[in-house]
Amino acid sequence: MDLLALADFNLVARHGGFGRASRESGRPKATLSRRVADLESGLALRLFERGPRALKLTEEGRALFERTAVLLTELDEAAAAIASGGAAPRGRLRVSAPLLFSQAAMGTLAARFALKHREVRLEVTTEDREVDMVEEGYDLVIRVNPAPDERLVGRIFLRDRLMAVASTALRKPAAGKTAPAVVRTGDVPAHAAAWELSARGRTRTLAVEPVLQLSSLFMIRDAARAGIGVACLPASLVTRDLAAGRLVHWGDVEGPEIALWALYPSRRLLSSRVSAFLEFLREAFPQGTPDELAAFVD
Repeated sequence: MDLLALADFNLVARHGGFGRASRESGRPKATLSRRVADLESGLALRLFERGPRALKLTEEGRALFERTAVLLTELDEAAAAIASGGAAPRGRLRVSAPLLFSQAAMGTLAARFALKHREVRLEVTTEDREVDMVEEGYDLVIRVNPAPDERLVGRIFLRDRLMAVASTALRKPAAGKTAPAVVRTGDVPAHAAAWELSARGRTRTLAVEPVLQLSSLFMIRDAARAGIGVACLPASLVTRDLAAGRLVHWGDVEGPEIALWALYPSRRLLSSRVSAFLEFLREAFPQGTPDELAAFVD
């Protein structure tokens, strides 16, 4: 497969059109169109639906984009690392990370990174809001299931899943009955709701009545331990409690997976500081599993 054509396809897919991709990249629109057409011809697939006003990925095009975007990022990162000549990273590195990940792991991760790269001045800000990396001067942001942003590229470095867990003192309700629940403030209404759970290949609907609303997942975990209600929590946060018998697993909560992304503004001229931090995340979470994050949770 022609990597240049594949890179141009990803560029057009990310920007949603040939014209915008041309303006953002400085590459001729005709060249982008020709390379994408050559790629479609070589694969014997139509990758875009070309309407009079809009360009839309076909099902095959979306699958190709999702599976190759990360691979191209890895190639660019490897090239940047080689081009740096192995020079030690130095200077200021500003990172924004979400609250739960920061509380669970970032203190330990930041200390280990600082010990390994003593000439890098690492600054980590904890916040769940969507920051503007360019305007606010961040080099890298960590986000959970971020919305697509054509200005940013990056990679998934960690995956998690949601589980319904409860104290052994709380009995699982019979079918059709309601269970008391501890919920995150703003996640569900204060009145009854329902969770779709799967366990051992079977799916059931669990009706819940929120009895306590808390803003922190660590607070929710502690409340669930106390037996006030069932809670919906990331697997990484409750792995040790399940192993120790403090909590029991009622089932996995149906829905999209939790994916943590490391995002940065551009593949081009990636700084050695950002490259070092990305490599550090890969080393800290080699498989990207909830158990690897659970190892950091106190």
